[in-house]
Amino acid sequence: MGVEKDDGITAAPQNPVYDASVAEKGVLEVPQENELHRALKARHITMIAIGGAIGTGLIIGTGSALEKAGPGAILISYAFMGFIVYLVMCGLGEMATWLPRSSGFTGYAVRFCDPALGFALGYTYWFKYIIVTPNQLTAAALVIQYWLPADKVNPGVWITVFLVLIVFINYFGVGFFGEFEFWLSSFKVVVIVGLILLSFILMLGGGPDHDRKGFRYWKDPGAFNSYIDMGPDGNGSAAGRFYAFWATLVSATFAYLGTELVGVTVGEAQNPRKTIPRAIKLTFYRIIFFYVISVLLVGTLVPYDSSELKQANSASTSSAASPFVLAIQLSGIPALPHILNACILAFVFSAANSDLYIATRTIYGLAKEGKAPKILTKTDRRGVPFVALGLCTLIALIAYMNVSSSSKTVFKYFVDLVSQFGLLSWISLLVTHICFVKARKAQEIPKNELAYTAPLGVWGSYFALFWCIVVSLTKSFDVFTGDTFNYKTFITSYLGIPLYLILIFGYKFTTRCKRVLPHEADLYTDKDAIDREEAAYLARQEAKRAAQGANHKQANWFYKTFVSWLF
Repeated sequence: MGVEKDDGITAAPQNPVYDASVAEKGVLEVPQENELHRALKARHITMIAIGGAIGTGLIIGTGSALEKAGPGAILISYAFMGFIVYLVMCGLGEMATWLPRSSGFTGYAVRFCDPALGFALGYTYWFKYIIVTPNQLTAAALVIQYWLPADKVNPGVWITVFLVLIVFINYFGVGFFGEFEFWLSSFKVVVIVGLILLSFILMLGGGPDHDRKGFRYWKDPGAFNSYIDMGPDGNGSAAGRFYAFWATLVSATFAYLGTELVGVTVGEAQNPRKTIPRAIKLTFYRIIFFYVISVLLVGTLVPYDSSELKQANSASTSSAASPFVLAIQLSGIPALPHILNACILAFVFSAANSDLYIATRTIYGLAKEGKAPKILTKTDRRGVPFVALGLCTLIALIAYMNVSSSSKTVFKYFVDLVSQFGLLSWISLLVTHICFVKARKAQEIPKNELAYTAPLGVWGSYFALFWCIVVSLTKSFDVFTGDTFNYKTFITSYLGIPLYLILIFGYKFTTRCKRVLPHEADLYTDKDAIDREEAAYLARQEAKRAAQGANHKQANWFYKTFVSWLF
């Protein structure tokens, strides 16, 4: 099967010949010693996928969303954005299983859509993670202040401790990183499951107060709060309730950011054509279980007009700001807030660790394509891109601005900026998937040749793309609605959009690159090498299973059937 060129000659894409513009096509020849190692196992990938999505956005961010919009609105917004994230993941999975390359997102955009889009996506995603890494270090300092206020121990001490730890974990190699994240993410899952069960018990009156709350707060004060427009009767108009719902979409977006990071791990994943689809398929069930059910339950335990909730949302320490902690306190359980604060500390540490990993691999991928200094492709014998790791560590030092500034204000500005970068990354991924599907059809590649296909196909990506653009443009509409224009929030909320456009058109102007036409898209380079690598891995695994016998096979079946969807 070939690609028809203008002169009528059919070229065999399986063995293409490259010219001097090879970097424009998304591939840069790099010495073998500068390659990543495939050391991430299937269980590592699945837990990194869920661990990247469980963090402070769920445990803490739901509190402000609940106060602003009410339990019904946040249930709808988290479910809706969860569906959008699932569509993004499906599109990503279709591309990642066809060509699981170390360049990740940027390589797909360069080869299937436009080199300028790949450049903008790579740097936008990198900006996101070099910002969110110090963001998580700042959050760690906030968590510690629950026990030790800043006037007793300078927050810079805790920032230093956590930064040193995450750098060492990333430097020890991807195998160690994957194992560490597996157990830490497993701990996250246990904590979330425990919170869900506890919330369900408290909802049914199983707490010390024996108050069977049920859906009482959905009736009084109600399922939907009003925002901006309170209406003539004081109870809020339909428009005011819609504004409240729309304002919570940014909270839901921030909570889901990081789910897509599994796409960055494909270059270091063992048997990625099996592990990546599995991780993506399970994303749907995990979104329902961890997010939708959690948000539903917390909305039954805490009324949105509670003075305690308002106080919690203005709290300066993480545990005190969590609506789950507030629900526990209102039910009369005294000791759990301290335990949950320790759990939140583990959440933040895990997030900072994986964020530094993603930032390092993203700039490494850009360097592999010739879009960043070549020195950033250097790896050691363990396959760690140590130069890229050093650069990202230096940038993470901006976390020390927390020492002299209001950490909560800085945290809010970071959230606004990171949310926009995350949405722009999703938009770029969806555009890339649409181009990939067009290229696949133009080159007559049947679906049965793909290891995974998006369930809703290209139309699912079009649907998600439309809503991601709408949310990106309107997510901070409230900066225009106050008595005074909040220029600081406006800048941090929308700075990412002009920066993204400057990266795209600046790159096109500088390099004179052109959009990749569907029949010219490079769908085959590196595929034969990946196919051979996959076949060799499967042969080794088959020999290993044969040596281990039937008992291991039964245990593996039990794990995959009953446990792996959760862990």
